[in-house]
Amino acid sequence: MIDRLREMQVSSPDIEASAIVSVDGLSIASALPQEIEEDRVSAMSAAMLSLGERISSELGRGALEQVYIKGNKGFVVLMAVGEEAVLTALASEKAKLGLIFLDMRRAVEDLEKLI
Repeated sequence: MIDRLREMQVSSPDIEASAIVSVDGLSIASALPQEIEEDRVSAMSAAMLSLGERISSELGRGALEQVYIKGNKGFVVLMAVGEEAVLTALASEKAKLGLIFLDMRRAVEDLEKLI
């Protein structure tokens, strides 16, 4: 799984870090820099996925595909990996989101086979 995360980061250089997290907030695999706390990323990713799913469902938007957050220093993008995990990617502010979404979707397809 870590190899797949690193492969995604190589194919999309604007992805600065990534992790696969269980829906319970536990880290499954990560390719995060040392300055980023894995436990915090895991807990926040699970919480955002849960909230995104609830909002999407209750507001009649269908099944959740992705959650993304834009800050002045970049993006956080989350995509569900089956029903048990979430893929989180941190991207730079100059990232081309279409390419990030495409690479993440491809990674999710591969990761679903492993989980």
